[in-house]
Amino acid sequence: MIIKSAEFVISNSDYRKCPQDGKPEYAFIGRSNVGKSSLINMLTNRKGLAMTSSTPGKTMLINHFLINDEWYLVDLPGYGYARRGKEGRDKLRKIIEDYVLEREAMTNLFVLIDSRHEPQKIDLEFMEWLGENGVPFAIVFTKADKLGSGRLQLNIDAYKEKLLETWEELPPVFVTSSEKGQGREELLSYIEQINSACQ
Repeated sequence: MIIKSAEFVISNSDYRKCPQDGKPEYAFIGRSNVGKSSLINMLTNRKGLAMTSSTPGKTMLINHFLINDEWYLVDLPGYGYARRGKEGRDKLRKIIEDYVLEREAMTNLFVLIDSRHEPQKIDLEFMEWLGENGVPFAIVFTKADKLGSGRLQLNIDAYKEKLLETWEELPPVFVTSSEKGQGREELLSYIEQINSACQ
């Protein structure tokens, strides 16, 4: 897939106010500081499309970007940012849960995992919740360039093993590096594939 155009459309805290044109939506989510904005900018080839920040937990809203006038890339708030108070965390959880469970246009959710870490409880619980609710998702390992290939493979295998304790089969898995552009073609091809199947 060639990205000809990528433009910011709207930010919302309520899924019901999101675009109503029925175009498929591909949402990206992960823990704070997982490299979500960098990945979105890498995928779209637009450096400042999603705001990258050194402060984790900056995305507080559902952000819609229209790609090629055909589909939306949706930037969701990160989950599990500990320095936000309980009220703030509950509010964010509601924004995320409402969008993920109620948004009919959402075609696939990409769950971003920092490949530098061993399986994290919060990520595993979030994916478990997606599975229980029948939400279609894929796993995207980020920051692959920060590790040697042996260590990277060990961490990915550890996640897969952990998931297979409760899952019969695994969702699609992608390995990416925003710095090196790794995984870009694979992710965009996957989106294109789903778009074709939906038509």
